[in-house]
Amino acid sequence: MTNDHNDNNNDSDQRREQQLRADALEYHRLPTRGKIEVVPTKPLSNQRDLSLAYSPGVAYACEEIAANPAAAAEYTSRANLVAVITNGTAVLGLGNIGPLASKPVMEGKGCLFKQFAGVDVFDIELAENDPDKLVDAIAMLEPTVGGINLEDIKAPECFYIEKKLRERMNIPVFHDDQHGTAIISSAALLNALKVANKRIGDIRLVASGAGAAAIACLDMMVGLGVRRENVYVTDSRGVIWQGREANMEANKARYAQQTDARTLADIVRGADVFLGCSTAGVLTGEMVKTMADRPIILALANPEPEIRPEVALAARPDCIIATGRSDYPNQVNNVLCFPYIFRGALDCGATRITEEMKQACVVAIAELAEAEVSETVAAAYAGQSLTFGPDYIIPKPFDQRLIAAIAPAVAKAAFESGVAATPIADLAAYRAQLEQQVFHTGLVMKPLFSAAKAAQKRVVYAEGDDERVLRAVQTVVDERLGLPVLVGSAEKVAKAIAAAGLRLKHGTDYTLADPGTVDSTSHALALLKSGDADAVICGLRGNIDSHLEQVRQTIGLAPGAEVLATMNALVLEKHTLFVADTHVNDDPTAQELAAIARLAAAQVRHFGLEPKVALLSHSTAGSSERPSARKMRDARALLARSSPDLPVIGEVQGDVALVGGVAPGLLGNFSGEANVLVMPSLDAANIAFNLLKVTGGKGVTVGPVLLGAALPVHVLGPGATVRRIVNMTAVAVAEAVR
Repeated sequence: MTNDHNDNNNDSDQRREQQLRADALEYHRLPTRGKIEVVPTKPLSNQRDLSLAYSPGVAYACEEIAANPAAAAEYTSRANLVAVITNGTAVLGLGNIGPLASKPVMEGKGCLFKQFAGVDVFDIELAENDPDKLVDAIAMLEPTVGGINLEDIKAPECFYIEKKLRERMNIPVFHDDQHGTAIISSAALLNALKVANKRIGDIRLVASGAGAAAIACLDMMVGLGVRRENVYVTDSRGVIWQGREANMEANKARYAQQTDARTLADIVRGADVFLGCSTAGVLTGEMVKTMADRPIILALANPEPEIRPEVALAARPDCIIATGRSDYPNQVNNVLCFPYIFRGALDCGATRITEEMKQACVVAIAELAEAEVSETVAAAYAGQSLTFGPDYIIPKPFDQRLIAAIAPAVAKAAFESGVAATPIADLAAYRAQLEQQVFHTGLVMKPLFSAAKAAQKRVVYAEGDDERVLRAVQTVVDERLGLPVLVGSAEKVAKAIAAAGLRLKHGTDYTLADPGTVDSTSHALALLKSGDADAVICGLRGNIDSHLEQVRQTIGLAPGAEVLATMNALVLEKHTLFVADTHVNDDPTAQELAAIARLAAAQVRHFGLEPKVALLSHSTAGSSERPSARKMRDARALLARSSPDLPVIGEVQGDVALVGGVAPGLLGNFSGEANVLVMPSLDAANIAFNLLKVTGGKGVTVGPVLLGAALPVHVLGPGATVRRIVNMTAVAVAEAVR
């Protein structure tokens, strides 16, 4: 029986891996091949535009740069452009797969730069393994880019390449595999020491692994105060000891100790800190038991750490542990660092990334974990502990305060270390500008996915035999976003699962709720109201209005809510927008509009963003006396009385709302760009949303999010895609947590 059970588990894992592979390949191939593209930033719609963009107008920009090379930052994209460069010799956990096969990883790195920090990227994969030839090739790129991010180049060549490039180039060069890991793990170490009440100069540190990342971590930690004589290192040949010749290169030799110890088990005994940059399972529970009181374990091997947290904690409940995994607390993730250190370096014209800049990054990250969590961040990570302590020594990778904490600290350190060519005079204003940039990241769903994974709530899908629902549920199960309940007959659901070729199993992956002769939405809502479910997704079949009416009758309004309404989110190239009311109220009154604005603002906070509401009209600040303009003006007056702290402008035209500062005299104390667009009618909201979705959203939408209901329920409509169902599942679960 046990062997059969294990075989079934293995088969399930293999099918899950096959499905993930298929989904990943489809993601990379469709609707556009690859993950990045280059698009113009200026209009090219007529002969005049062409004459400015190219001949003859371009000559004037060229002349300015020839006379003053620093002018390239004004007239080209170079000051916001980083080259992500590899030769594919040490790619993720795949090893030396070569430059062509590494391209998807480099494109992905470019996506992270852009999404997290607004930095543009050229990914460059070079078919060259000779270190000197690589240095020559990369150094020739200096006129093209403002910074170099070296990626996935094997040790020890990576040390040499970075050193030579730093000597030759007058722009930042940063090997993220080394320094990104070093910065995040060092921030984790500083905070873990505070929790453990230990002094950095007193600790004994043991490292497993002596590659690029491990050596960079050790160098950073020694720079922060760890005493080199208290550092012991092992590699694949055992302890690095003075006199050992096997597999010893200069960077390892710097950490050789005079010792008779030869194994990790020997040197970890009595250690305060374990740093793992090696391979899965090398640290055992028995070894952890021999460590000092309140041991700190940084087990960073990916995807499987040197020791699992549950194993370490079982051996030593007093330990503090961080890993590279997102499914455990204290994730050491380079995305906490590299977008923001480059953001700060580029913005101050840094000619290199100094040790002071890296240490400023360490301190900023460490301090952010200690800072009181804002209401916005807490809402974004509902259900997770965000209180400084053993399970929270590093900020979350999607903490939206990171950019405003790190980039100014890096820019300040660049100035103080004498490498800032264009110092930032007003760091407070710069920080405010970066905070505004958060609205454009397009990462609105990630915090809700995090909350959903932590909560595991029961989600009822009214159309349980719909193929879109079932494909979405497969993702929900694989990603552990919730506990699916499918409404439908066992026969129809099983047949649909088989037809779609899915791995879903009744009783294991989902439970069934057969409605019999009852309408499926009514049955789903009854389960929700009775407490047998936590959230409902419905409305994929039939008339939206009929589903909404059932919600009104069965679930009703939340306490304090005056109306039901819907809001859709749009992720555009330069904006993340929330549009209301797209489905419920045909011609809302001023009072209803004010209520819709309050509901929408509250929901936007749950996405982790600060709402800035615009009451849209054909009129701006009294330029029209038509009824619709007066209605929006009256709604603004109502909001001023009921929600004085909510940033609101209105009535206002759409372009004014989205281009901050266009009409400052008309906007009162409202600054920046609006992100919540409340429309005067359902037609206006729905039409605007769908036009923007097709022309600018690239299919990245969330919603419709039902606002004002007493319990978490969302009516998606017949056009819902699999992706939208998955997104709305996360929204519903996060709402159920609240």
